[in-house]
Amino acid sequence: MQNVEYYQDTFSEYLQTFTVQKEPVSLYNPINYILNLGGKRLRPVLTLMTAEMFGCEMKKALPAALSIEVFHNFSLVHDDIMDDAPLRRGHETVHEKWDLNTGILSGDAMLILAYQLFENYEPHVFQALAKLFSKTALEVCEGQQYDMDFELMDNVSIPDYLKMIEYKTAVLVGAAMQMGAIVAEVSLEDQQGVYEFGKNLGIAFQLQDDYLDAFGDPKSFGKQVGGDIIENKKTYLYLKALEFSSESDRLQLQHLYGIQPTDASEKIKTVKQFFESTGAAQATKEAIKHYTNIAFMVLEGLNIPKERKDVLRVFGEQLMDREV
Repeated sequence: MQNVEYYQDTFSEYLQTFTVQKEPVSLYNPINYILNLGGKRLRPVLTLMTAEMFGCEMKKALPAALSIEVFHNFSLVHDDIMDDAPLRRGHETVHEKWDLNTGILSGDAMLILAYQLFENYEPHVFQALAKLFSKTALEVCEGQQYDMDFELMDNVSIPDYLKMIEYKTAVLVGAAMQMGAIVAEVSLEDQQGVYEFGKNLGIAFQLQDDYLDAFGDPKSFGKQVGGDIIENKKTYLYLKALEFSSESDRLQLQHLYGIQPTDASEKIKTVKQFFESTGAAQATKEAIKHYTNIAFMVLEGLNIPKERKDVLRVFGEQLMDREV
């Protein structure tokens, strides 16, 4: 198996063969634009790593890896429309650079293109990939709806929040890995094992994102620190702070999450103090470690050589030690 940079470079080269000029350009240029904005390419890298981990030639998994990346970016285009977000990865979002209708239609086309990529495989592999993809895509939509519902709810439980991030984020990580296993044509048991590894790593990844949004280094995080606080998002940090707070502190924190001050810096500072003083920040770090350890326990049960397991373990550890 190779290092992560090798998989990223190989995938980027393949992506360039996909993002070519097509007519009508007003439909395809926004697709090329969003796909070339960069990002960590976490999901396609995991697809390629998993295929090779099970002894499959990595290049065979490239169409499946690209399908996952196209779908992920499709969901970002539509999420940005729903959030009315002006920026994505430091650049204008598709609907801002073009217009709302273009964002909707180009996003729709990306979903279709993601499915078309499965046509590169034999019928039995195509069927397995499409079945997993359909299940996962619907779960991602369910997760997005839960996230939107939570914005209007006063009481969101920790289990509800964990279910939301599992569906919105983690299942796509699990599916990315299972697709690599499907292409490698391994047993259903091993497919389900790598799915569980990826899903739990995905939950840890999102919890880490929650933590970094509040406590990350502004220079390396890549977006505004405290963004979730400004938007009053009920993250794991917030929910744990409510759980651990006294009645008076809980009321104050809920009040802060019900206002939009002109100067948000003081609100961010005060809320972060609550996160630390209540123990919510520490609880979040422990939850990140918990789900990472679950992923590693699943990894130990996979039918692959130890040295290949070690590659995935190092990848998971690096993911949890990230600052961006």
